[in-house]
Amino acid sequence: MSNEILDLFRQTNALLEGHFLLRSGLHSRQFFQCALLLEHTPIAVRVCAMLTDKLRHIDATRVISPALGGILVGHEVARGLNLPHIFVEKDDAGKLVLRRGFKIAPGDRFIVAEDVVTRGGRVQETLDIVRAHGGTVVAVAALVDRSGGNLPDFGAPFIALAQLNAETFDADHVPPDLAGTPAVKPGSK
Repeated sequence: MSNEILDLFRQTNALLEGHFLLRSGLHSRQFFQCALLLEHTPIAVRVCAMLTDKLRHIDATRVISPALGGILVGHEVARGLNLPHIFVEKDDAGKLVLRRGFKIAPGDRFIVAEDVVTRGGRVQETLDIVRAHGGTVVAVAALVDRSGGNLPDFGAPFIALAQLNAETFDADHVPPDLAGTPAVKPGSK
């Protein structure tokens, strides 16, 4: 399935090659611009349905996503599981918060749905919000795991459609071939 998903990213020009600065602060040769994949609604429905099928055994009552990238994925997963979907979004300081009248009640059992996970920072922020409100995270799901196996322990199963061991580099260890070209930050701010 990983190869099929990666092929869809390539077909939609959503797997970019070059020198990129990721939200995590890492540099990379590859960038998944999920918005370019998800703009093709038949493909979005297809890949999110594939992810949903991997989640059917999870005993969840709701789905939550970090904005902006996870909203479409979370909505489609929630639709496929016939569950409510909410999202967290950045405040003025760039920190994720629960807004728009969304509520989390003690006992709510969440799937956290995201598009791409590298280090899991936004996922962890979302987990913290759910837990601070008394909810439980029963699974974390993503279209793409580009962590290379270096994710933190989320305290819940992590399920992804595709895994990619994309090279990433700390800012002070960028290889010479990348160091000579400016880094592009095409993702969300």
